[in-house]
Amino acid sequence: MKRFQMLAAAAALATITSGAAAEPKYDPGASDSEIKLGTTVPLSGPASSYGIACAAHEAYFRMINETRGGVNGRKLKIECADDAFSPPKTVEQTRRLVEGDEVLAMYNSLGTAANSAVRRYLESKKTPQLLINSGASKWDDTSENPWVTSSLPHYVTEAAIFAKHVMQAQPDAKVGLLYQNDDYGRDYLNGLKAGFGDAFDRYVVATQTYDLTDPTVESQIANLRAADVDVVVLGALAKHAAQAIKRMGEMGWKPTTYLSWSSTGIDTVMLPAGAENSRGVISTAVIKHPDDPTWADDPAVKAYKDFVATYMPGQNASNISVVFAYATDEVLVDVLTRAGDDLTRENIRNKAQSIDVQPTMFIDGVRFATSPENTDPIHTFQLIEFDGSKWVLKGDPITAD
Repeated sequence: MKRFQMLAAAAALATITSGAAAEPKYDPGASDSEIKLGTTVPLSGPASSYGIACAAHEAYFRMINETRGGVNGRKLKIECADDAFSPPKTVEQTRRLVEGDEVLAMYNSLGTAANSAVRRYLESKKTPQLLINSGASKWDDTSENPWVTSSLPHYVTEAAIFAKHVMQAQPDAKVGLLYQNDDYGRDYLNGLKAGFGDAFDRYVVATQTYDLTDPTVESQIANLRAADVDVVVLGALAKHAAQAIKRMGEMGWKPTTYLSWSSTGIDTVMLPAGAENSRGVISTAVIKHPDDPTWADDPAVKAYKDFVATYMPGQNASNISVVFAYATDEVLVDVLTRAGDDLTRENIRNKAQSIDVQPTMFIDGVRFATSPENTDPIHTFQLIEFDGSKWVLKGDPITAD
């Protein structure tokens, strides 16, 4: 009898312990029924074309909630705040989202300067900057950015790949670089230095910078032409990238042009610059461009187009910002699913630093992978070329050193 009582007591204790271990853990923004995230995007101002990411996230969350009941039984919600691509406004809006709306994490906030402005604040609040919308190499240093994970291909890696391609395709080329005067643009300068190595000064004979608030880049393009370059690299965001390509066409000047992947939107850059002016521009891709006939019968592309038609009616499915938002949302769902019932900010951060997935809209062989030691998520790129109406694949994928 005594032995039986001891066994019964042990069983009861195990049940209690097991029940306690299974109790959900929540930080602000999470509950039995909801996971609430915040994001800052430019819904106004010079970079407002990128603000479509907010609508894409809202649409994807709505799809997940309607078709899957959310993630682990919890509905997803996102609070979008307009920062007009102005870091002081980013600070103001981020504080409101964290302290007022009490979001679990800041998710996919857009811009290198914007995320830099709130990095220390969010670190002090132990709030993740989850899968931020920036491809700057500065985020790779996890000792400096312990609460930050990025979601995009890194600009410095892309620029290094441009350099390698120039050396292969035009070994005697003279290269000119136009880049935005901030961390984003300087990554293209640093990437060319890495890619050309000791030959950098021989290849790169002219550089021009611009500020995001500059109305045009006409004088910079004129200076590059005066330097007699035959290759132009554009480390530029949408508005100024379109201006640069258009101006080169208006001048009757057709250098080989390499364009940041972040500015490959057909409706926002290539067609506004002029279809003929844009023909032959080279960039990189990690995603399946919806207009590329290569993917016409791809099930993932069909599913993506159905998503846009159903949840974002009237939106052009080829908008690169929408495609990347969709792919990043898939990664987010993986992170939240693996977090299970431990919806603490620290656990969300930890799960985001150990990802290994193949988003459905990524080109075959391109994975999204992070670790606590390396949060640069993408290392393989595919060169693409604009044919006047769409992007087409150019050669085989290139993996960065």
